[in-house]
Amino acid sequence: MRIAVAALLALLAWPAPAQDAQRGRSLYETHCLTCHYERIHRREPSRSLVKTLAQLRLEVAQRAAGAGQRFSIEDLEDITEYLNRSHYRLAK
Repeated sequence: MRIAVAALLALLAWPAPAQDAQRGRSLYETHCLTCHYERIHRREPSRSLVKTLAQLRLEVAQRAAGAGQRFSIEDLEDITEYLNRSHYRLAK
């Protein structure tokens, strides 16, 4: 598992392709809402584990891997973009 996370972190360090928030929303609604509701992203900011865009990218990747989802880097970036625009609004 450590190797998979390390490899994922290395891939996430590459410059991101142009993100598509609409596509990210579709992926999120299809694959992510089956396990949790969107309200998890609306918790009090002081209680959130996500404080930066890099942390959001990592959370999305770790949650996907933990759920056995085989998303491409582009998929992960699109989901991250959707969540950032719709809930987190973190600086880029």
